[in-house]
Amino acid sequence: QKKSKITASRKLQLKTLMLQIAKQELEQEEEERGREKQRYLAEHCTPLALASLPLAELQELCRELHARVDRVDEERYDMQVRVSKNINEIEDLNQKIFDLRGKFKRPALRRVRLSADAMMQALLGSKHKVSMDLRANLKQVKKDDAEKENREVGDWRKNIDALSGMEGRKKKFESW
Repeated sequence: QKKSKITASRKLQLKTLMLQIAKQELEQEEEERGREKQRYLAEHCTPLALASLPLAELQELCRELHARVDRVDEERYDMQVRVSKNINEIEDLNQKIFDLRGKFKRPALRRVRLSADAMMQALLGSKHKVSMDLRANLKQVKKDDAEKENREVGDWRKNIDALSGMEGRKKKFESW
């Protein structure tokens, strides 16, 4: 691993310096936005001198302002409709892209079970004829049915003394 040539204190100093510069830039941007807003309002909104106007002119000014508000609302509504149409169109196009991508997507491979002969043929190719009988190498096992104990199914009570392991001691207990 490479060791950095800058010490930890130098890194901290550079980081704090970068943060100070970023903070100053943010403050400048905020001031610029405020100045731009004031300039726009001064351009588009004329200052009103309402105290010196007679009643008829005040009513006319109110009608003009209401007409402006209505116009701005209509423009805002039109823009909202255009934006929503564009959003819907973008969603539809994204869906089409997704569908097209799905059509050409290759399916996941499935596991195929091969016999030993087919596997050897796939590995060695078709020019080599390999026959591999795996069962030929297995040890032969004979099934002996005669060796199994065929116990007689009888009355278990006849042989109770021998099975209990007491071998005649039972009579001692019974005599009491």
